[in-house]
Amino acid sequence: MFDIHAQLKNAGYDSFIIYGRGKFSSEPNVFKTSPGWDGKLQALYGRISGNFYGGALYSTYKLINKIKKISPDIVHVHCMNGNYVNNYLLLSFLAENNYKTIITLHAEITYTGICGHAFDCEKWLNGCGKCPQIYKDYHSWFFDRTSQEWARKAKAFARFKDLKIVSVSQWLEERAKQSPMFTGRSFDVIGNGLDTSIFHHVETGTLKEKLGIGNEKIILYVTPSFKHAAKGGKYVIEVANRLLLENVKIIIVGFDGYDGVLPSNVIPITHTESQQEMAQYYSLANITILTSKRETFSMVCAESLSCGTPVIGFKAGAPEQISLSEFSEFVEQGDIDSLVKITKKWLKKKKEVENIELLASNQYSKQKMGDEYIRLYEKMKLQF
Repeated sequence: MFDIHAQLKNAGYDSFIIYGRGKFSSEPNVFKTSPGWDGKLQALYGRISGNFYGGALYSTYKLINKIKKISPDIVHVHCMNGNYVNNYLLLSFLAENNYKTIITLHAEITYTGICGHAFDCEKWLNGCGKCPQIYKDYHSWFFDRTSQEWARKAKAFARFKDLKIVSVSQWLEERAKQSPMFTGRSFDVIGNGLDTSIFHHVETGTLKEKLGIGNEKIILYVTPSFKHAAKGGKYVIEVANRLLLENVKIIIVGFDGYDGVLPSNVIPITHTESQQEMAQYYSLANITILTSKRETFSMVCAESLSCGTPVIGFKAGAPEQISLSEFSEFVEQGDIDSLVKITKKWLKKKKEVENIELLASNQYSKQKMGDEYIRLYEKMKLQF
């Protein structure tokens, strides 16, 4: 969002960011609406009531008042989860006041009752209810109100006259088009962009020395949470066990614990200090492995390829679509034998850093993303 904002300013547009989570910013035209305490209160309210996206009144009215004051030509909505905004109030306000609105789908939460990833569940096609994730993953203490949440969301979307649905991948768009909420709407795909001045192949000698790595082949696994079941960390451990006799090290970035003994060829890293350091890990690796059950884009794929490192893993929805086909390979979800096979195959290949980096920088740059959104904004201004 900030990258689009910066590019709009550079192109001479008036651009404003309104957000709810994270640190306060002193930058011009950047406003935080949630003080933090209301987010915690909304999280508690959601767990007690089962109404996860219908509270947050303080920060939502603050957001709405800011939109009124700015009076923008176009409102571009990104993530409405995070306990800082009442989805139904915001959507209804935008629709009733005829704001030209773009919704960018980064996950499936916009057209499900509550879930960021519906996985194999298809209840979102007809209205949700009896959610298989509500208690375990979303920690509702008493109630399953996913049916009511889905219905309120659908009612709010139905009020829009001017609404554009943008998905970050073709896979996600194909899903969104099946939703009754978006029947008859206009769709587009604009992939996520990254800073290719940071994510490119860099020198790794210092990092190798720090980690005590010699001539081993390196497999990199990057995750926000190794323990999260949907990220498939258990498969990485299995790959490590099967490669114990090989001259291979597996680096896990995002390691937050494991119920067992880590194989001796695993190097656990809890976090990195910066994007620049993350680029060093990508550059160091011979391959990056992806074992998620579902991804709607996969910044890991884009970042790894931009640093000149091939990607392998399980088919997870979008990754096999957005990755560079000649420098990536994906097998069926959960097929560990095939995953180990392609791991060995790609470790034997010569790493074509320059070719990968050049293609990736054209495909995933934030400049490309910003240009596509600016063209969309201009098109919307002319259409209505």
